[in-house]
Amino acid sequence: MSKERLQQLEKSEVYASYQAELAFEKELNILRNDFYYQMIASESTSLVDFMYRPLDTLSGDAYSARRINEYRTFYLLVDGMGKGVSASFTAVIFTSFVNHLIDKMIEHESFSLDLVIRESMSFIQPILLDDEVLAIDYICFDDKYRILEYAKFAMPPFLLQDKQDNITRIKSNNAPLSKWQSSYKVDRYNIKNIEKFLFYSDGIVENSTDCEGLPYAAFIEDDFKASFTREEFKEKFFAKITQPEDDLSLIFINSLDIREETLLDAKSFATTLEALESATEWYEALWEGLHVETKEPHKAALVFTELYMNAYEHGNLGIDSKTKHRYLEEDIYFEKLSELEQTCTKKIYVSVYRLEEESSTYIATKIFDEGEGFDTHILSQIFRNSRKFNGRGVFVSRKNSMGIYYNSTGNCVLFLNKI
Repeated sequence: MSKERLQQLEKSEVYASYQAELAFEKELNILRNDFYYQMIASESTSLVDFMYRPLDTLSGDAYSARRINEYRTFYLLVDGMGKGVSASFTAVIFTSFVNHLIDKMIEHESFSLDLVIRESMSFIQPILLDDEVLAIDYICFDDKYRILEYAKFAMPPFLLQDKQDNITRIKSNNAPLSKWQSSYKVDRYNIKNIEKFLFYSDGIVENSTDCEGLPYAAFIEDDFKASFTREEFKEKFFAKITQPEDDLSLIFINSLDIREETLLDAKSFATTLEALESATEWYEALWEGLHVETKEPHKAALVFTELYMNAYEHGNLGIDSKTKHRYLEEDIYFEKLSELEQTCTKKIYVSVYRLEEESSTYIATKIFDEGEGFDTHILSQIFRNSRKFNGRGVFVSRKNSMGIYYNSTGNCVLFLNKI
């Protein structure tokens, strides 16, 4: 092969790779996640976590997670037929339309799951090829009435775990969506006694494992039951497979047992550096009383200090990252803190809970400030570039806990540690 031809191929491959990366970035922009590092705090406190891992640059899977109002949330999982560009194109335009539809419904306070299904079917069916089908999960939670409303089009069963640790499988109530389908069914399920949910695409259960070649479907129920968080479930899943064989998507929802009976201790603190020291000493003493002989108390203390400091300076004192950076460069940071403390009457509230699960115990720490909060979606940029100055504390906190979760306002954060 000539040198000139080799250079041409290299240029074309680089260009193709560049275009694929742009396409994937666009795909990520189309996917909507209103719960990025957020907890749902209404009638109960729930953690919502996701996994989205395309097999190729473009994914035939897509999802959407939307906050409809204070009590209602909507989730969409889409699995296009096959792999590659065709499946990705169908999944992405379908998801894009559903998101647009929901935006308008939220704007006019007129959300209807039935209308979302009917209109999205009407939109996508003329686009589908004659032999093309879509697997879809439409999922709507009503936390006020504890009802799960759903329409499943040939997706793997939902897994639900109740407070007695029983697992319920909810199978599809519709055939895969095709060009010719004219009817559909929506069902409802009472979730008053349910504390954990798993929704996923078939790439999870059809993946072969190292266990005599069995598909992961043979293990998913036991692993789900033994997992308190998405991270624990991911560890169990990837420990059993050699490599992913398809696009992987899942939504893991866990309702925490946050109540007066599980509260270890709670305390409020003034917005001062002196109170920061007192809060840290109080928190470390609380962990000492648990008699944990691992590195977890040290890790929890590190997370606590970082997130408490955020509540102190960014929350109650209202110092944004740019201003803090300027204060440090001008060597007036502590002087400015002292000035702002003099007029600040806001407090920081800390609550610590002990959550007992089937075989493990977890400590949930909640820090609440009286500041204006922030948009948690900026965390996506922080986690993609942890070396940037701003936001390193949040990055360190995530690495030293089982997860950090903010309320929708951004002035309350919860983090988990396992003991």
